Amino acid sequence: MAKYLTSAKNAKNDEFYTRYEDISKEVEAYLDFDPDAFKGKVVYCNCDDPFESNFFRYFALNFKKLGLKQLITTSYKPSPVANTQLGLFGDDKTVATSKGRPKVTANKFIINEVSDFDEDGSFNLQDVAEQLKANKNNEWSPLEGEGDFRSPECVDLLKQSDIVVTNPPFSLFREYVKQLVDHKKKFVIIGNMNAITYKEIFPLIEDDKMWLGNGFHAGNAYFFTPNAREYASGVYDEKTGLVKFRNVCWFTNMDHGRRHQPLPLMTMSDNLKYSKHKEIKGKKAYEKYDNYDAIEVPFTDSIPDDYDGVMGVPISFLDKYSPEQFEIVGLTSGRDEFKVGPSKKYQNPQQHNKDGSLTNGSKTNTRATILLDKVPDGIYYTADNADGPLMIVYARILIKHRKAKK
Repeated sequence: MAKYLTSAKNAKNDEFYTRYEDISKEVEAYLDFDPDAFKGKVVYCNCDDPFESNFFRYFALNFKKLGLKQLITTSYKPSPVANTQLGLFGDDKTVATSKGRPKVTANKFIINEVSDFDEDGSFNLQDVAEQLKANKNNEWSPLEGEGDFRSPECVDLLKQSDIVVTNPPFSLFREYVKQLVDHKKKFVIIGNMNAITYKEIFPLIEDDKMWLGNGFHAGNAYFFTPNAREYASGVYDEKTGLVKFRNVCWFTNMDHGRRHQPLPLMTMSDNLKYSKHKEIKGKKAYEKYDNYDAIEVPFTDSIPDDYDGVMGVPISFLDKYSPEQFEIVGLTSGRDEFKVGPSKKYQNPQQHNKDGSLTNGSKTNTRATILLDKVPDGIYYTADNADGPLMIVYARILIKHRKAKK
């Protein structure tokens, strides 16, 4: 799945539109923890064309329920589906340019008030549209530029806001998050789970300044995309027009209840005896890394609750992470700028391929490794200062129990 996201990133194909129900489910998680989480706040959706964004739709329709002070949305130049998804201004496929109205381009909507504007007894998007057209305490105007979130006019709007909620371009995720942190904003945003390993992102997670949100249902994130032709079978559903990703998640610095729920775990001996994973069950002990002072725990539900040392767990562990239960101490990236680095740097590392060829084995210095007692059938690694053949494991987050069971 990751290769499809990578392909999209390389092509600057960041056109993924979030479903209304997913936005609603995520926001509800923060309201369950704190009913006033959005009360009196200015919410800014700065990657969202009001004509097509379900973020705008959700916050406009729930403006009073959430107790918002103001909703601001800005878009980045015309999108392939502009004016066609929400039908905000009726059934027209395009918005006619008329005197006194902005062209279809990067837009800015500022909502200060919503009401049953047409007094038909119900409140819906048509009321919002009519209120915007009449300029009744709300504002609809074109941006001077193309709506880049880094532009001065968008930064000025960011400064006015309290909470940013959106699905930003994956290709600019590092820069996007940095801007939010620099301006000390609360945020609820969507990103690729692999962003956890970025040198700009992981320190925020390590320092408890950013964590995963409540999450998509069953871990499946569905998005509408106008660029379906690039996806393989099983990724794109022609009937729904949706693509499905498993490695996409919500990132936030707002609290929700799920992150405070402790993970139920077994002891190390029980894991070795009863684990449902064949990689654990029946072993005499958990494997230790050759280049980090930690044990390998390949599955989050296999974390032993009575081990008081450092453990390497998959990055998906963060979806179950409770800061009261665990301390995050590092990442097996080999980066010198991280707090915890490897205990050794391999010299002259080589990768031994299945066909007998040798290639550069530098991955041994960017991953955790396990020393093998014999040469395996598949790919393995060697180095001048290794005591035998090595295998590498995927990126691991290094954690410790706050208080391991005795």
